[in-house]
Amino acid sequence: MSTATHALHFEILCGSERAQGNTELVAEHMQSLFRGLGASAGLIRLREHRIDPCGRCGECNLRTVPCAQDDDMPAIVRRLQAASGLVYAVPVHGYGMAHPMQIFIERAGVGYLRFERPLANKVAGAVVTGRRYAHEPVFNQLVNNILLNRMILVGSGYPATVRGGSPGAALQDSEGLEAVRSLASRMVGMARLLQSIPAEDVTAFLSPDTTNERITRRIAVSPT
Repeated sequence: MSTATHALHFEILCGSERAQGNTELVAEHMQSLFRGLGASAGLIRLREHRIDPCGRCGECNLRTVPCAQDDDMPAIVRRLQAASGLVYAVPVHGYGMAHPMQIFIERAGVGYLRFERPLANKVAGAVVTGRRYAHEPVFNQLVNNILLNRMILVGSGYPATVRGGSPGAALQDSEGLEAVRSLASRMVGMARLLQSIPAEDVTAFLSPDTTNERITRRIAVSPT
């Protein structure tokens, strides 16, 4: 059985509306960390893409094909599918997740990822930035999304939450940045470990008898 390796590539999803805000600065820092560990890393700034919110069609539980809305979502999903792993990086806004990432998670989940779970067994991590409060609830939401999509969640010890209220202040949070560094290092290590295992074994051990939950639940929506 072949265990040939290929170059590792990670995608960082930045869910902030602000150019060169704390979240984007931390995402760029993590991009450099990945490169320093011998991997390539892309940065997807969601604010630069057209991602429409879910509409009123009500077809999400009935569709057997991806969402029909014509925007940038398919291209972003393809980038994630091609990556070795991905990072969700998002700021806290109003005690919750900033809306570009919220819209992305909703559209990606119900419109694309639920059919085949194409991100299953990819390495994933989460980074949350904010002034002082509500980092953990946002971090937990990202973790739940990672688990829902059957990705392999990698931790850094303490959650990778970075604090900073003014522009650039997050880069002064040495404890938070250490968690980010540890997360990047462990993600690269886990991806390399997975590379060393034959692909058929990864599937056999991590996706045994996995069936799409839409089939097992037999979702039925009554007409109104």
